[in-house]
Amino acid sequence: MKENEIQTTQMKQREEQKQKMLPAVELEQAETAGEKALWGLYIARDTLCSAKKWGLVDLFGGGLITDFIKHSKMDSAEPQLVQAKKDLEAFEKELKDIHVTADLRMEIGSFLSFADFFFDGPIADYMVQSRIQDTLEDIDDAIRHVEELMNRIKNYEEVR
Repeated sequence: MKENEIQTTQMKQREEQKQKMLPAVELEQAETAGEKALWGLYIARDTLCSAKKWGLVDLFGGGLITDFIKHSKMDSAEPQLVQAKKDLEAFEKELKDIHVTADLRMEIGSFLSFADFFFDGPIADYMVQSRIQDTLEDIDDAIRHVEELMNRIKNYEEVR
């Protein structure tokens, strides 16, 4: 074997030993933080899906009441997204404790609410709808990533 291959093999073996020596408490804390992050993401996704549905109604001729309902859903989603982001950061911190690196950044954009209310029309409605869709895609990506990480944590527990 080449010297680089030997070093790589030794590094992998050391990493495997570290993983086996992880305290159960650290794994539990990471799993709990991951579950909380997932729960927050699911709640935000549900609220934004509802806003998206109302946005479609608004796009095809809704009206003032439809606007209010859509914006109410969007307003509810914003603090949920902020909390989900905090939960993702806490999960990322717990992952570091068990030697797992992850990039769980999630962008939280504005929804163009002002433009939608005051320049109500198909263009503003479409822009808001696009922003909602982009955010939903970011949430779905984050959910997939957290679920993958949760599976890794569960696999560590099973190996123990």
